Amino acid sequence: MDTVGGQGTAPSAEAVEIRDASLTAFYRSMTTPERHTFWACAAGWCLDGMDFMIYPLVIGTIIALWKVDPGTAGLAATVTLLASALGGWIAGFMADRIGRVLTLQITILWFSFFSLVCAFVQSFEQLLVARALLGLGFGGEWAAGAVLIGETIRAEYRGRAVGSVQSGWAIGWGLAVLSQAILFSALPPESAWRWMFAVGALPALLVFYLRRHVKEPEVAARTRAAAAASGDRPKLWEIFSGPILGTTILASLAAAGCQGGYYAITTWVPRFLTTERHLSIVSSTGYLAALIVGSFTGYLVGAWLADKLGRRPLFLIFSLGAIAVIVAYTQLPLSNGVLWLLGFPLGFFASGYFSGMGAFLTELYPTRLRGSGQGFCYNFGRGLGALFPALVGYLSERVGLASAIALFAAIAYGMFFLAAFALPETRGRVLHADT
Repeated sequence: MDTVGGQGTAPSAEAVEIRDASLTAFYRSMTTPERHTFWACAAGWCLDGMDFMIYPLVIGTIIALWKVDPGTAGLAATVTLLASALGGWIAGFMADRIGRVLTLQITILWFSFFSLVCAFVQSFEQLLVARALLGLGFGGEWAAGAVLIGETIRAEYRGRAVGSVQSGWAIGWGLAVLSQAILFSALPPESAWRWMFAVGALPALLVFYLRRHVKEPEVAARTRAAAAASGDRPKLWEIFSGPILGTTILASLAAAGCQGGYYAITTWVPRFLTTERHLSIVSSTGYLAALIVGSFTGYLVGAWLADKLGRRPLFLIFSLGAIAVIVAYTQLPLSNGVLWLLGFPLGFFASGYFSGMGAFLTELYPTRLRGSGQGFCYNFGRGLGALFPALVGYLSERVGLASAIALFAAIAYGMFFLAAFALPETRGRVLHADT
């Protein structure tokens, strides 16, 4: 049972045996409320991914229309991620205080509204502010949704269920690319990019489903009720005290490494294809499609491996694979045909490890601090990882975009590898209510 008092400690090490490690076992055994929560979180993460990936897809148009340099253009992606770090920490704390489901609804409405605002901005400075405000909700949605699904699913299926939810990001990315192909074919670039951001307001519709079908996890509801009765409510800074501090530091560094590498790649690969490989926006869609299919497959395989091998082995294998593939993709003199084929393993290794992160962070913290801890670590990772798109943009003016992407991706994945190696394995860990 989780230990509480003045300070939170790590959860108990009680773990269940993973008897059935097949990918779909978790879904067959779900109750109806669990399935409602699963699909709500998957849809939320899908639409979250669509909203974030719209900007990398229109970054070339923004550079051309408003005459901004690549470093400044990358700054908008960085500002979004920095704001998401703050939003995720605040939303995680809110999830511990007012509930997972209510916090999820608030964050979805927030980032949907500011995606719509992005469609009406009249300057790059206004876009920068709108993207920063969008980032607050973007980070908060993950924090609330990940802890919600992590607490709803039983220990023996948690890795696969949470990992499958993560695969929704690839679907959202695909929806963004599809929107780009349709809108930039039908409309001039001057207006097509605005319609892209308008499409990003669609996640607001998900709130109606959440209000009707998704309930608060029992373990969280009991813990919050007990905290309210005793007056021992979680404090914002509690994850930085006592024996939980070391976990917070290492988990934050792991999250920073995995996200820094991912954002360095996904923010700039569309630009790499159109500038250094001289593909048009529409013709680059096929290359991005290979990347997205690889990403989706990586999420599902990563979800299976998270329960089959464990969280740590998943992180170690995929971080090394991501370094190898991104160096080959950007540094070797490959034909466009080979580059297209290499998009699949690039997406596979650069995404699949995320399938273990949500469950891993859920299992590292006691219930009373789970939202705060998970929200902070993952979104601190976003904040630090947010520096990488801007750094890639600035360095690209000196060494070229391909070399800048490879350098910062390798640094990030190396940090992920080392931090994951230092953290404990949590596969099958049972979650308890704090009493």
